[in-house]
Amino acid sequence: MRPNRWSCVLLFCGWSSLVMAADGDPVVGSIGEIELRQSEVLASLGTMSAVDKEALARDPGSLNQLVRSLLVQRVVLQEALEKKWDEEPSIQPLLKSTREAAISDSYLKAVSRPPESYPSEGELKLAYENGRAALTVPRSFRLAQIFVAEEAGAEKKLKAVLQRLKEKPENFGQVAREMSEEKESASRDGEIGWLREQQIQPEILAQLPKLSVNMVSGPVRLKDGWHILKVLDVREAFTPIFEQVRVQLAQRMRAEKSRANVQSHVSELLQDRPVAVNEVALSKLLLEVPTQAVPAKP
Repeated sequence: MRPNRWSCVLLFCGWSSLVMAADGDPVVGSIGEIELRQSEVLASLGTMSAVDKEALARDPGSLNQLVRSLLVQRVVLQEALEKKWDEEPSIQPLLKSTREAAISDSYLKAVSRPPESYPSEGELKLAYENGRAALTVPRSFRLAQIFVAEEAGAEKKLKAVLQRLKEKPENFGQVAREMSEEKESASRDGEIGWLREQQIQPEILAQLPKLSVNMVSGPVRLKDGWHILKVLDVREAFTPIFEQVRVQLAQRMRAEKSRANVQSHVSELLQDRPVAVNEVALSKLLLEVPTQAVPAKP
């Protein structure tokens, strides 16, 4: 990926005070006196594949969040170092194990990373055709509801709700705001949002084919109470075209290839280096592990 493309992406992060340093390494974010430069962000992205970078370039908000996370990490690190936390005896084993894990993990990722040419356009299109059924997005409904909880006086309240809807069904949103007992959706005129068929309770899903857009259902009784539903919109099942899923499909294929490469590489390493565990020593080690005492019941 060309460097100037990443320079453009970084500009989309929303930092209005982008400052160009004398050495040409721009500041992409700051917090107090701490500055984060473009080279440091690129270093964090260095292990990413071209496909992952392309996905990130399509979502500047994710890059913005990365910069913010790195800045917060710097603030915490600065405070820890000022208090000499890295010199604490109890931290030394953690630093050692963290360093070893970082080296081994990064090395394993590097040697197992698929070539940048993978997957090819042909491999992508073949995977798309073979996986079309799995890519299909099921029918979805945009729903609103009025909820009456199962409690004392519920039937009286339900009757009052149904009477108001019978008189003015177009006032569904107002009735939801005033009378629905599910407060979050009530604040939005009862709107729940988009739900796929498999996300909807079977009892409610059974009612939806009977309703056209803007129609209101009768009360559907579930364990928690009664739900009166309104269909705001419907999306029929569809399969995304190749270009809509190309990047995500490539990411998934690279991840699967990388996992397979990791397993293959580790298997090769272990062929001539069999793992041996001293079970006797291990059982003694467990006796040395401190356990937290459980308070006796009164």
